[in-house]
Amino acid sequence: MEAGRADAVVWRNRALTLFDRVSLPVAVCDVHGRVVLANPAMAAECGTTPGRLRGREVLELFRPQETTQVERIAEALRLRHRSRYQVSVCWRAPGGAERCGELTADPVSDSVAETPALLVMLRARGECPAPGPTAGPVVSTVERRVLALLASGATTARAARELGLSRDGVTYHLRRLSARWGAANRTELVARAYALGVLAPGVWPPGAEAE
Repeated sequence: MEAGRADAVVWRNRALTLFDRVSLPVAVCDVHGRVVLANPAMAAECGTTPGRLRGREVLELFRPQETTQVERIAEALRLRHRSRYQVSVCWRAPGGAERCGELTADPVSDSVAETPALLVMLRARGECPAPGPTAGPVVSTVERRVLALLASGATTARAARELGLSRDGVTYHLRRLSARWGAANRTELVARAYALGVLAPGVWPPGAEAE
């Protein structure tokens, strides 16, 4: 038994050494997308150190170009699917340039029944084109509907029933929107949705502006 533990420690240390030396940006995230471990190459893309990436939202560091990709992946993970997932992303490099590329996420765990972690790899393509002057906030159809229900006073449970989502699914969207807009609570989140033109003013029940 002791020999088995010692072997496991040796192999873990070897894996961590290899992880740090890989030139490809790599991170391990929990199932919610929070960084647990990042290698120096990943930290360099964010202009920081591996330790300071711990606990950060990977999809706030690297912004998805299509929110529907993220929704499909989140639903697949809730169902414990084990496929490889890819998301097109943009991010600001340390020098200030906007870069784009793909994040590839592989669910990993010791058993099928265990909630998986995500092994995330970043492949950079180059600089992103500058957004047009009329570009508005990127909000998916589901996020708009969640915001409208929130503005009408719906609870998480009611929003989940009306949207056909789990409570965790609704909370996931609210947490993502709050992080994206820097909202401290649900009241501020609704206020920002109106200020950004996501929700139509002067309408009851609340509804989303035309996309």
